[in-house]
Amino acid sequence: MDDFEMLYTLHFNSVYRYILSLCRNETTAEDVTSETFLKAMGAIDKFKGECSINVWLCQIAKNTYFSLLRKRKGEEILDLDFELESGFSDFTERLMDKASALEIHRCLHTLEEPYKEVFTLRTLGELSYAEIAKLFGKTESWARVT
Repeated sequence: MDDFEMLYTLHFNSVYRYILSLCRNETTAEDVTSETFLKAMGAIDKFKGECSINVWLCQIAKNTYFSLLRKRKGEEILDLDFELESGFSDFTERLMDKASALEIHRCLHTLEEPYKEVFTLRTLGELSYAEIAKLFGKTESWARVT
């Protein structure tokens, strides 16, 4: 297994879940995640280790997703009624029913930035507060409070 294949294997799920939490569309999340790893492969020599590789990949994924949104010019790509893939079993087990899940997604969708993104990075992206702080160029305390 070469280095990039190992990178892909280790980080695919976290990047995919992060993008899925932003777009709420499995197809879009898969496309953005694939494009993220293609971009990362082309730019791996630019990675300087200032943050973790996972944070770096999530930054690429976020930029790729927002570029896609700009291209689509507001096309509605949110699907609040999506089914969560495997890997979310612990999360879905905590949800009482589909109605509760929908209400939770609606509440999360109404959060303003950066609260929404910090929450998403922490809970679904499973990033540490230190990694989130680096991503935003802020302190770890800021990430915890936010």
